[in-house]
Amino acid sequence: MIKVYCYSRCGTCKKALKWLDENNIEHEDIDIKTVHPDKDTLKKYYAQSGLPLKRFFNTSGIPYRELGLSKKLPDMSEEEQLALLATDGMLVKRPLVVGDNFVLTGFKVEEWEAKLKN
Repeated sequence: MIKVYCYSRCGTCKKALKWLDENNIEHEDIDIKTVHPDKDTLKKYYAQSGLPLKRFFNTSGIPYRELGLSKKLPDMSEEEQLALLATDGMLVKRPLVVGDNFVLTGFKVEEWEAKLKN
């Protein structure tokens, strides 16, 4: 079963969960605000994803803007970025979907169909 880290008040997360339900894809919902992944877990997901680390940041979120991360991230090491992501689930791009052999960030129907509808 896939894990879906999401936030109940996020419109994109609501659309993604609805899509999963409509496609009969079993999933475990995890509230990313209260149960966010720790640094080691994020490091594992990042390695598994094959994505650039920037794709794990919720660049449209308030904490991202308040911290001025668009200017700070380029000067931070990957370890520093992962440590920062682990401090606040609202910094993490959502939904964050974790399967046995893949990780997806955000809700892009084409990506989800390719990974989830085998």
